[in-house]
Amino acid sequence: MFTGIVEGTGVVVAATDDDGGRRLRLSPDVTFEDLRHGQSIAVSGVCLTVEDYSTDEQWFDVFLAAETVEKTYLGDVSEGDRVNLERALPADGRLDGHIVQGHVDTTTTVTGIERVGDDWFFEFDLPEELGKYVVAKGSVCLDGISLTVADRRESDFAVAIIPTTYDLTTLSEKSVGDPVHVEVDVVAKYVENMVSGYADALQ
Repeated sequence: MFTGIVEGTGVVVAATDDDGGRRLRLSPDVTFEDLRHGQSIAVSGVCLTVEDYSTDEQWFDVFLAAETVEKTYLGDVSEGDRVNLERALPADGRLDGHIVQGHVDTTTTVTGIERVGDDWFFEFDLPEELGKYVVAKGSVCLDGISLTVADRRESDFAVAIIPTTYDLTTLSEKSVGDPVHVEVDVVAKYVENMVSGYADALQ
């Protein structure tokens, strides 16, 4: 489990196609002293497993299965691209963001970027199938970042980005038309499942 509080970014130093997927080597810009084989790590919101690593040279490898390549934009990243990084939440850790699984629901696109004072206002296309899970003032995870929905319209939604988030994450490198991973609040999915089951029982 993750919180959507990005620890830093990492640069893609190698990207190679492999049988059944793709392998990435990432170099983080923060020190991960406790990095180890088999550890879960969110890469721009996608939960992946550390396959190999070097604490001395500060890099680690992750493998993208075919489904991950198909459902995310990580299949298109290349050397020099940057990604957001967050290690899994320890059992005694603080939940500062919201519950994030690292299971991307879809990839959407940036439809608008506006600077408002010191903050930024980002707009995103809202796929119809996810509309029921996105509500004003609710939580949403975009590229692994826990954010609050500032505005919700029929076919798009917006979030306000504070300077710290803008500077620390890859949002500062996004332009209109760029892809973004979306994971809706899993609590909303559980509520929907329970309510639908109750409704079915009453029929």
